[in-house]
Amino acid sequence: MPTYEYKCQACGLSFDQFQSINALPLTECPNCRKLQLQRLIGSGVGLLFKGHGFYITDHRSADYKKKAEADKPKVEKPKEKDVDSNKV
Repeated sequence: MPTYEYKCQACGLSFDQFQSINALPLTECPNCRKLQLQRLIGSGVGLLFKGHGFYITDHRSADYKKKAEADKPKVEKPKEKDVDSNKV
């Protein structure tokens, strides 16, 4: 069930409400009891992945990946003249 953000246009009260996706929006403010409550468009929060195979590290930012790559130890590649190209 999603969490919706509400704000009263009369008294300015802002709060979050955990509701079913099928529930009608609230209209009465719990603070001033006026019918000027408005559901806001929220950005959503948290991760809601369920099941096997989902990890928080699956979708890292490009900046994070660049820093992680810089932290890895450097491995020297063999020089071309050291590699015998005639062997298969």
